[in-house]
Amino acid sequence: MKKPQRDITLRFLAEPQDVNFGGKVHGGAVMKWIDLAAYACSAGWSGRYCVTAYAGGIRFVAPIHVGSLVEVEAKVIYTGTSSMHIALEVTACDPKSLNRRITTHCIVIMVAVDETGQKIEIPKWVPESEADIKQHDTAIRLMDMRKQIGEEMEIFVK
Repeated sequence: MKKPQRDITLRFLAEPQDVNFGGKVHGGAVMKWIDLAAYACSAGWSGRYCVTAYAGGIRFVAPIHVGSLVEVEAKVIYTGTSSMHIALEVTACDPKSLNRRITTHCIVIMVAVDETGQKIEIPKWVPESEADIKQHDTAIRLMDMRKQIGEEMEIFVK
């Protein structure tokens, strides 16, 4: 059996249609790239079609300019029965200099589903390195925080 792929990097050139009225890449365009990378990463890990269940903690650190080479790195940091927590980091640079800088980072939770849209079991990821363990533990703490945030947000959905 082939070993699941834990991480992936997608590369894009920021094009004029990605730019907002301020001359920088739309946050929505960056979020689309993040979602694409999260899907590719989760599908590579699970070997299944996956859907986005949650995207959070999105931090836009620096703007991306048109013409920049953008890299979206995605990595599995926790697996549940059918879900995968994916850590994402977006960097950008002038393609002539390749002097990369971080622009955005977040966590996305993807869920593997079968042909009928029902959750389906995935391979378990087991952290190996010290960095893996720290990321895994952080994912667990973030789950607890999301539960608290979800409870607080109930006022807006009733």
